[in-house]
Amino acid sequence: MKTINFENILEDFNFLENWEDKYRYIIDIGKELEKYPEEFRNEDYRVIGCASQVWFYPKIVEMNDQKIFSFKGDSDAMIVRGLIKILTTIYNETEIQEASNIDPYRKLELLNLKEHISSQRSNGLNSIILKIKDFLTNS
Repeated sequence: MKTINFENILEDFNFLENWEDKYRYIIDIGKELEKYPEEFRNEDYRVIGCASQVWFYPKIVEMNDQKIFSFKGDSDAMIVRGLIKILTTIYNETEIQEASNIDPYRKLELLNLKEHISSQRSNGLNSIILKIKDFLTNS
């Protein structure tokens, strides 16, 4: 699979005709997640509020006098790994002020996920977004 951005995901989603194919696609892009560092697979980095095990490791790097935000995430659930991948395409390698101003819910609405993922998955996705927002607010 090619390196993807959110626009690619949206285009692919619009091309796929049914939700069975869209779920498969979400699972496939989840396989592209960067390897999650084992040293951060512990309770300090676990996302509370998810039905499955989810870990979140945020970081900020200085690049050309800018603070750039990225995060790594992982889950023991394949569909959640795909949802994490979608969030990385929204947030990763974004200047911290720009990342703080992103409305991920608006972008996710374009995928029509809310009506098609379980309430537990939706709550988990929201928990990850809140972790991101909290990290950005406190950075």
